[in-house]
Amino acid sequence: MHFGSGVPTVGVDALSSDDFLLDVREQDEWTAGHAEGALHIPMSDFVARYGSLTEQAPEGGRINVICRSGGRSAQVTAYLVQQGLDAANVDGGMQAWEALGRPVVDAEGAPGTVI
Repeated sequence: MHFGSGVPTVGVDALSSDDFLLDVREQDEWTAGHAEGALHIPMSDFVARYGSLTEQAPEGGRINVICRSGGRSAQVTAYLVQQGLDAANVDGGMQAWEALGRPVVDAEGAPGTVI
């Protein structure tokens, strides 16, 4: 893990299927395609839904935050770190996820696409 742009960062290649993933993209992006098993809380709703994150995040585990390319997730990661949580921004976001051949599913669980 490294600290790019002042926040902890992790590469897609360093993540396993057991790692907790928080997707902060908007609903249309999520519906088109997301990582299976990720928790979806859009950045626009994040502060209001923060409680649902703390309920679902693994106790003492790292929260890996992802968006399309890494900008929005870096902001959310910075916020989580300020709250004292172990969080890391996923470098390159869902674009890197898809480019590395990681599975992307749509709202119905069928193969999806990153928009």
